[in-house]
Amino acid sequence: MGMDEHTNPQQYPAPPANPPYAGFDPAPQPHRRPKGRRPGALLAACALVAAVVGGGSAALVGELTGGGTGSAAHSTPVQNASLKGSGVSAVASAVSPSIVEIKASTGAGQSTGSGVIITGDGEVVTNNHVVAGADTVQVSLKDGSTKTGTVVGTDPGKDLALVKLKDAKGLKAATLGDSSRLVVGDQVVAIGSPEGLTGTVTSGIVSALNRDVTVSKEQGRGQGQRQQQRGLPQWPFEFGGNQYNGDTGSDKTTYKAIQTDAALNPGNSGGALINMNGEIIGINSAMYAPGGQGGGSGESAGSVGLGFAIPVNTLKADLAKLRAGGTNA
Repeated sequence: MGMDEHTNPQQYPAPPANPPYAGFDPAPQPHRRPKGRRPGALLAACALVAAVVGGGSAALVGELTGGGTGSAAHSTPVQNASLKGSGVSAVASAVSPSIVEIKASTGAGQSTGSGVIITGDGEVVTNNHVVAGADTVQVSLKDGSTKTGTVVGTDPGKDLALVKLKDAKGLKAATLGDSSRLVVGDQVVAIGSPEGLTGTVTSGIVSALNRDVTVSKEQGRGQGQRQQQRGLPQWPFEFGGNQYNGDTGSDKTTYKAIQTDAALNPGNSGGALINMNGEIIGINSAMYAPGGQGGGSGESAGSVGLGFAIPVNTLKADLAKLRAGGTNA
């Protein structure tokens, strides 16, 4: 039977006078805490629990927002140090200074696209199809200033290029993330210069991973190309055996892309796809625009939420080659 809560404790028999075994304390004393320290001890315990729970929560949030599916051996990505707060506005504020507009002139016309500053002394990553055929380019920074850039290296096979800005120092470099941690449904932000509207921010999710996207390696067929004659193809690419936005030509390359529904438009090429930690996880490279046979014209084209980006891990693996002059393969 359970003890009645009204039972007088004095009714219970006292411990035996002769303890049955050595060490038995016939009158055990309750554990005493120093007076006046219980609230402090409780606060310390709460702080310890909060630290443990907080650390666990941070790791979990990092795993989820980073899109990780790996084991605990995967460390949480290093967050962009300039990211203050959370949400799209925080990401835009932190990363926008690292995104530039690029204008490249060639014999085929002028190509307008975007780029990502990756070093403080002016290394800028963009798409090969934005600068193909150009030796020098004009680059507009977030503060409105313009610098001349030299194409250091290109890799048409991966649709990547590296531009070096002249007399640049103290620029804000973007933080490169880990695209292997992405999962479908992760929220992302895109920043670029669609139609010359520098610093345009859009947002969406990762719609799919490892999409086989084919783009042209030929000069003048790039997504960023702005043709003067109405109706000529712009931003051509192939997906699923079909051509979109025009003819990619015979010289083309295929890569595994991140698919996103963040709005991408002409001029977003070479800009950034960013996770909610403020890290670059992709270089925007292709988008589908409806209208017209085989693709859209400048009047009818627009984003319908089918955009593609080159994973940033592809870029990181290619940087040494780009800095050494790239390849024409």
